Amino acid sequence: MVKTQKIFDLTGTPIGKIKLPKIFDTPLRPDVIKRAVLAIQSRRFQPQGRNPMAGKRTTAESRGVGLGISRMPRTKGARQRAALAPGTVGGRSAHPPVSEKKIEKRIPKKEKRLALFSAIAATSSRKTVVARGHHVEDVRQIPPIVTSELEKLKRTKEVEEALINLGVFSDIYRVKQSRRIRAGKGKLRGRKIKQAVGPLIVVAENKGIVKAARNIPGVDIVTVNNLNTEILAPGTHPGRLTIWTSSAVEKLNELYGEGEKA
Repeated sequence: MVKTQKIFDLTGTPIGKIKLPKIFDTPLRPDVIKRAVLAIQSRRFQPQGRNPMAGKRTTAESRGVGLGISRMPRTKGARQRAALAPGTVGGRSAHPPVSEKKIEKRIPKKEKRLALFSAIAATSSRKTVVARGHHVEDVRQIPPIVTSELEKLKRTKEVEEALINLGVFSDIYRVKQSRRIRAGKGKLRGRKIKQAVGPLIVVAENKGIVKAARNIPGVDIVTVNNLNTEILAPGTHPGRLTIWTSSAVEKLNELYGEGEKA
């Protein structure tokens, strides 16, 4: 079933209608979305391992049996303390991590594509968006579709006014209220603040909107060509509040499906 949605201008007034692509009819598959997001996240893991010679740079050697002492490897010289064995102080690790371990998760192309389509479709379900925790009481339509003039905004104040008119600024306020100081040493490592995830704005082309909106808490901007499952379903949870521009929907038609203006 083809859905027809209203197009709003920057003041929140309906100015036309557009047919959504068939992608928005894709069934919700949280299991496939989770696999795809974990596969994307696994590419950022940094391989780690131990030096193969760690704990082995010693003269320790077992004396064998018949001496009335344990057969632990012992250093040569006056002290003759145990070394080298996994259970000794300064000894080697029993099963240390190795840098050769395969830590990247793979996923079939068709499954990856299904996950992307399902994550896109989840943005059009009010029930799924609300279940994810977004505040959409003032949003008249899910997903909100805006005129392409949004892409040309170059000032943060203009973007904020547009978001207020579209009724999504209450979700940004939720993000502001969620900001807190991280517990632990992450505070010392460039990630002092934690906050919730806010709305996503999908555009066909960046004409200044990225720089204008980058200082609004929780808001992310992405072009249609760079859409992926993780940004549509952060933390493997589908249903992110997503604002589409009309040109982005048209480009989505060209890339993944058919659709046209009503």
